[in-house]
Amino acid sequence: MNPSQDPSGRLLLSGNEAVALAALHCGVALGTGYPGTPSTEILEAFGALGGKAQWAPNEKVAAEVALGAAFAKARVLCTMKHVGLNVAADVLFTMTYSGVDGGYVLVVADDPGMASSQNEQDSRRYAEAAVAPMFEPADSQEAYDLLRIAFEASERWHIPVLFRMTTRVSHSKSPVRARFALGAALTASDTGAPSPDFVRNVAARVMVPGHARPAHRRLRAKMAEAETWNAVSGPNRIERRDNALGIIVAGISYHHVREAAPAASILKLGMTYPLPMQLLREFAGSVRRCVVIEENDPWLAVACRAAGLPVEAKDDTVFRFGELTVERVKRILAGDSSAEPVPPRGKPPELCTGCPHRSSFEVMKGLDCIVAGDIGCYTLAALPPLAAMDMMIDMGAAVGMGLGLRHVLPREQAKRVVSVIGDSTFLHGGLPGLVEMAYNPPDTGHVLVILDNGTTAMTGQQEHPGTGRQLDGDGTYKVSYEDMARAAGVKNVITVNPIREKARFSEALAEALRKDELTVIIARSPCILSAGRIAAWEKEQKEKALAAAAAAGAAAEAPPSTGCGCGCGCQS
Repeated sequence: MNPSQDPSGRLLLSGNEAVALAALHCGVALGTGYPGTPSTEILEAFGALGGKAQWAPNEKVAAEVALGAAFAKARVLCTMKHVGLNVAADVLFTMTYSGVDGGYVLVVADDPGMASSQNEQDSRRYAEAAVAPMFEPADSQEAYDLLRIAFEASERWHIPVLFRMTTRVSHSKSPVRARFALGAALTASDTGAPSPDFVRNVAARVMVPGHARPAHRRLRAKMAEAETWNAVSGPNRIERRDNALGIIVAGISYHHVREAAPAASILKLGMTYPLPMQLLREFAGSVRRCVVIEENDPWLAVACRAAGLPVEAKDDTVFRFGELTVERVKRILAGDSSAEPVPPRGKPPELCTGCPHRSSFEVMKGLDCIVAGDIGCYTLAALPPLAAMDMMIDMGAAVGMGLGLRHVLPREQAKRVVSVIGDSTFLHGGLPGLVEMAYNPPDTGHVLVILDNGTTAMTGQQEHPGTGRQLDGDGTYKVSYEDMARAAGVKNVITVNPIREKARFSEALAEALRKDELTVIIARSPCILSAGRIAAWEKEQKEKALAAAAAAGAAAEAPPSTGCGCGCGCQS
């Protein structure tokens, strides 16, 4: 992240970069998360700006690490995409009960239109179900400004808050006027962040039933206070124009509305849970026609109607799907639910030329495998010309789905089943499947292929625990898939380069399919886009290790000191 300021002091930032800069200016002590488009760049930018940022193995772990820090009064930022919130839901639904002592903002980036996702879920429903306050910025400036308000709200009610981005807000760039100059040295008094400190509070943090019951009541009381605050002082605004038409909107849809209906009065919401019902009621009553404009689910419209507000909404049979645009908003306001033109079909994505996954799937296709696949670049192997993957649902599911097939298929089909998973995905969600594989082995055995390309390639070549590198590139412990497989109880563990040893890979896979045993094959070859960077990093690490060894050897060969040993430098 290398933004420059114009003469007026404004920065041109994407929404993700604006969140990262705001986190720095809010004194965030720790940023953690798991990479996933469209949220990935937030932590990368935060780290580039000098913040402490780190990738976790998955979103649940990231949310729990952040929670521990928030129990110590630190301000924390946790980032993930919408499907990642499913993985973190277990902790989310209870940490709203436990509350926090420091500001906790969980950024969830939704993907309307599924530009890079397997579903189009609407995270606003998580805010309501988990009882977590939610903020929704419409552009980069609001992303910057609302993050501070979100931290203040979290600290005011001692509760984690959700910060909902969408693809368009995350990746679009717009001007941002920041509170501090870029690169300014900030103190705690500048940021307003508290100093971390731990104070024991067992009743609030140990969520056994006896503690959780009163915590639930406290949580609902907090939400009642938050709703009142949101209606009176929340980050919402009314733009009065023609009272013939009023539009209730939040997030990126606000900009579509401003262009589609420039004469309309607008209630722009910045905090969408708990909803400011009194403000909504007053606005709806002040215009002759009131319409709710929102992407994806009719969550806001349903809430307004449940409260008795006379609002119109989009036709869900047409406009529930995909992103809104100015033209779609015009059609909603005109009540035009006719079929939309089919967009021209683009060129389907494909694996890079030279990608090691190509060789791996060519081998599996040649052996007529039934492939239970997973999420990553290699998912593209399901498309022509390879057409070599039969199923993909969620991160880590490849192992479990493959085992399920093995348990029930006739033997001749079961023997063709292979589970295929990438390195980062294996560490994210595949480990429990590996344990299940050894704990409940099918009668025909099973074969798990781990595609190790040395990076989290699909989201932009991020690091993970299997790379030996942290988010900032520093060296760290490198997980061994071979050791993990053996520790789980798999005896047949094979490592092969699917490009240089393609014939050996084919022979090893064919042999594994013939056996009624468990086999893990690690197909290891670097991502073609990351190979140069990985090689340069490994060379640098070797040079550092040699230099350290040489220094240690020189110190060991040095003659003993004749000094007094006190460190004063004398020779007496």
